[in-house]
Amino acid sequence: MKTPEIPANEAQRLDALHALKILNTPAEERFDRLTRLARRLFNVSVSVVSLLDAEHQWFKSKDGISVTHTTRDISFCGHTILQDDVMVVENACDDPRFHDNPLVIGEPHFRFYAGCPLRAPGGAKIGTLCILDDQIRSFNDEDASALRDLAFMAETELLNFQAATSDELTQISNRRGFMTLGQMLLKECVLRHCFASLAFFDLDQFKLINDTFGHREGDRALMDFADALKTSFRQSALFARLGGDEFVVLFIDMNQQQASERLANFRAELEHYMKPLNRRYRLDFSVGMVEFDPAQPQPLTGLLNQSDDIMYQHKKARRQHY
Repeated sequence: MKTPEIPANEAQRLDALHALKILNTPAEERFDRLTRLARRLFNVSVSVVSLLDAEHQWFKSKDGISVTHTTRDISFCGHTILQDDVMVVENACDDPRFHDNPLVIGEPHFRFYAGCPLRAPGGAKIGTLCILDDQIRSFNDEDASALRDLAFMAETELLNFQAATSDELTQISNRRGFMTLGQMLLKECVLRHCFASLAFFDLDQFKLINDTFGHREGDRALMDFADALKTSFRQSALFARLGGDEFVVLFIDMNQQQASERLANFRAELEHYMKPLNRRYRLDFSVGMVEFDPAQPQPLTGLLNQSDDIMYQHKKARRQHY
């Protein structure tokens, strides 16, 4: 078996994949209809929309198979993203890359594979639309053209997902994206019996920035704050702009005390981030924090409402200070 090589642009490829914010999201009909169609069109046993992160391939949609992911080192799709066009394996037993692959010598005993790379907006290959079968098959140019057409539709749906769940101004998650991903993360917390904490932010004196310097500068302040969130929390938390000057961060595997300590560091990190930008104002925030207890789980909407109330009390106290 040959382990897939790592693409030369792996760091950029992973950034493009994570920017879509679609990994580990629930099944969706708009992708499922494509895998159903592919399975029927080519009369194969399995069809998949596969997304490849650093170590795994995750199945955004699948038809004919029950597993939701495999390791990347045994994936056929790991080889496909090294190609610029459709990759075809008509008989895996005769291919030195796959003849002793666990997916070939054991269940589900794949013999045939055809996959077309899926590209992110910048062109990075983040996954595939692929079909597989436990029988040796041939695959002609007409078949390849049809698979390309389905892959193009899958790419379009990936872009639609990003547009629907990303904030247009700041390019971080919007409310819809946060609710979708946040509910999934909280379910995982219950399964893993780990705490989480939610911080609800509101920028201080944001109206004064708009009134004094204009709405364009206000937009820039929102983008600056979102960029500071990315810098501080990209690897450790889910963050989003809910609307206006309201932002939220969901810390996983952190109780309230740990998250509060992390927020104290963030206030200093925000000042450090803003200093070289030489803005004509100081960017600061009020925040409300609540804890998620996996033994007594609350819905995400309840956590948002509680943290919002706490944030406004914090803001009132800060106004008196100002």
